[in-house]
Amino acid sequence: MNLRTLRAFVEVVRQGGFTQAAEVVSLTQSSVSKAVKALEVELGVPLLYRIGHKTELTAAGEITYRRALVILTEKNHLLAEIEALRDLKGGTLRIGLPPVGCGDLFAKMFTEYRSRYPQVDIELIEHGGNRLREFLEAGAIDIAALLVSKDDAVAYQDVRNEPLVVVLQADHPLSQCHLLDFRDLQAEPFILFEEGFTLNQLILAACERRKISPRITARSGQIDFIVDLVTAGLGVAFLPRMLANKHKHPGISLVPLNEPHTDWRIALAWRAGTQLPPAAIAWLELAKTLALSKE
Repeated sequence: MNLRTLRAFVEVVRQGGFTQAAEVVSLTQSSVSKAVKALEVELGVPLLYRIGHKTELTAAGEITYRRALVILTEKNHLLAEIEALRDLKGGTLRIGLPPVGCGDLFAKMFTEYRSRYPQVDIELIEHGGNRLREFLEAGAIDIAALLVSKDDAVAYQDVRNEPLVVVLQADHPLSQCHLLDFRDLQAEPFILFEEGFTLNQLILAACERRKISPRITARSGQIDFIVDLVTAGLGVAFLPRMLANKHKHPGISLVPLNEPHTDWRIALAWRAGTQLPPAAIAWLELAKTLALSKE
């Protein structure tokens, strides 16, 4: 049983005969007759009484006609929904963003995306990078903004690459340095982000390469609070340059961190080898367009 056979049968009933149905479905009368006969053979019951040039439904034909209408209607709904997705007149963008820097990088993108595709629903999840990876691997989201490396088993599109800077109290003895590395900072207490933030892994991995065991005095998920802790003299912190400059004030100093492999490289990532839905593809295209417009 196929949809073309069902449609031929439905049109025979609607049009009241084989000749009229053939014109509607753009087939010969013989082809329509064969299609209906094939359907009867497949179901094992007659569907039509043929009385001269007229046709009437049998009891089985009534059932088949009613069900065929539902099937063909569902097919039309399916095609309409797919077409809506292609034109982004519907669908859902499922995206995960980290709390650190997402507003600075993506707020304007959300505004632009909403103006272009107002009928697309947006499901936004905010978590640290490790948790976002879990959501991505589980298929709970289509795209996540992550700090990526060549070792990641994801496909990705770069968004921003920023060096880290050391955030120190304004009158700290090291605040006058032009560059700092972790050997200069090994005696300083560190203020890091909460567990699960990938930025911590960059910092701790670099310390391990230097064979330094940092003393962590505080953790927070809020940049403002981390900067306040630095201002109060609790320790030193590390932020991407873009975010550090935004939060700079007279109570702190910013010194570039001179450590390899510690850049904050944020990218839009998705599961490698998967077909992204149209709403997600549109997000990636918009990100690419906005990145090019900044150059």
